Amino acid sequence: MPLSAQYYIRGEVRDDKGNPLQNVKIILYSTGITYSSGIGGQFGILSSNPKDSLGFALEGYEPFALTSDAARYQNIMLKMMPFTASLQKHPRLSMTKDLDMKGERTRLAAGDETYNALVENDLVRTDLYPQTSFVLNVDKASYSNIRRFLTGSSEAPRDAVRIEEMLNYFPVRHDPPASDSIFKLKSYMSSCPWNPQTQLFFVQVHSRKLNLDHIPPSNLVFLIDVSGSMDLPNRLPLLKSAFSKLVDHLRPIDTVSIVVYGSTVGVMLPPTCGSEKKKILQAISELEPGGFTPGEAGIRQAYKLAQSTFMKNGNNRVILATDGDFNVGMKGEKDLEDLITKMKLGGVYLTCLGVGMGNYKDSKIEILAKKGNGNFAYIDNEQEAEKVLVKELTQTLYAVADDVYMSVTFNPELVESYRLIGFDNKRGAMSDTTSTLEGGEVGSGHSMLAIFEVKPTQHNRDAVEKGILNETLATADIHYRLPEHKDLRYFHQQCPYNYLEFREMEHSMRFSTSVALFGQMLHMSQHVRNVTWEQELVLVKETMDPEDPLHKEFLDLVTKAQKIYGPLKKRKRWGEDEY
Repeated sequence: MPLSAQYYIRGEVRDDKGNPLQNVKIILYSTGITYSSGIGGQFGILSSNPKDSLGFALEGYEPFALTSDAARYQNIMLKMMPFTASLQKHPRLSMTKDLDMKGERTRLAAGDETYNALVENDLVRTDLYPQTSFVLNVDKASYSNIRRFLTGSSEAPRDAVRIEEMLNYFPVRHDPPASDSIFKLKSYMSSCPWNPQTQLFFVQVHSRKLNLDHIPPSNLVFLIDVSGSMDLPNRLPLLKSAFSKLVDHLRPIDTVSIVVYGSTVGVMLPPTCGSEKKKILQAISELEPGGFTPGEAGIRQAYKLAQSTFMKNGNNRVILATDGDFNVGMKGEKDLEDLITKMKLGGVYLTCLGVGMGNYKDSKIEILAKKGNGNFAYIDNEQEAEKVLVKELTQTLYAVADDVYMSVTFNPELVESYRLIGFDNKRGAMSDTTSTLEGGEVGSGHSMLAIFEVKPTQHNRDAVEKGILNETLATADIHYRLPEHKDLRYFHQQCPYNYLEFREMEHSMRFSTSVALFGQMLHMSQHVRNVTWEQELVLVKETMDPEDPLHKEFLDLVTKAQKIYGPLKKRKRWGEDEY
């Protein structure tokens, strides 16, 4: 600083909650010299001018500049960027406006496997809380994970049951949106097969299907866990087979890299053109398990590589494949959540593929996928690998919308109370008053379904009896962003009161109802405590397509569940915690 300096600019820097900010970079524009704020956010700068321009910058906060006056103490407030605020909040899958709900369940583990403890959505009075919101995404992991337990003649952990993912699992006929729209929304109203006093409200959303001839080039980084815990047939060998299936469908315009973490962390295959399939497959075949699980280092390396080969207007994505058992570096869900939130800022998506049993960490993989602006699948066999990475490739790897969530506002004249089936929140999010919705990623040509159980008003019942169906039951609003765009967009639609008896409903809605009931029974929901497994089996047989292999498999799983859960029902208290 020149010796002629004679003015002293003093002040402090805080965030928008009043917390002092240390190590904020402060540039004095007249000299170009940079200073930093101290422990209490305070600073003191010598200047040769009574008034001078200052710039303030800190990672995660919006930059700020002002003309300071040495005669005044400067109180500077830096505003958090949206992603920084999200680091300090628990994301929710659903949220009812103004409703304060508290979670009580605390257990996360099922043996050595870990799951996020869920709090089931309950009935909500419409006159007090008419609007509820929930996240839309393409996640399907829960169903294949549940299948793994039931096929092994074991009960599925209650927190492994995520009904919205079970509904996502079964493909339905795609109903394309209009050419100028990303989404198409259809709604239905029907009687409830498990409770004659309530009704079911279905909201189905179809996303735009990308033209396969015009899908943008992909920059894919396979991030593969090759640690010692992956040395089992249903882990690394299964993943090698899964990735090999994906490689067969790469195009010359696509690029693939492979990063591994285990005994070492490094690039197994540098960026390679999709036409060089032999070279990529050779690298996959040479993967061998061993060592610890430095997941944090692997994630950092994969994102760094994805950024170095970033394709503007392309599909830039890390595909993480693991059992989730990180034991070196960051291990906890919160630390990993913060890491992946920062990593995604460069525009790279994340797809997570979970494998394994016994020490499978569902809670960690689920969080990584949700925070990484991506999706999540569980691969339990070769058929599932082909379903996720071949048959449903565009849904899994190509997003048409980001940060997607839907708000439904019910008409209190027709709906006395309602509950959203599935989309249950983590216990931590329920008890955090600052928690917010974080929208999901929706892939090309995907169809999503949400089901509400509603208690009708007398006016509603009269309308059914008299056949007066010309009213609006609810309004639905989809909030979303286009990939690589920051502007929030909206899709609005009114949902008519189009009541039909359950037996008259569209086939896919009836079958989906049997899936939703199955999930509630596995979760031991208090809302279906009087339903028997025999009733569920009858419903499945009446609504399934006997020619559909997935439907036939579902019937087999329900039959297995009846044998596993049936004898235990009398000594278990449904809807109450066992922990």
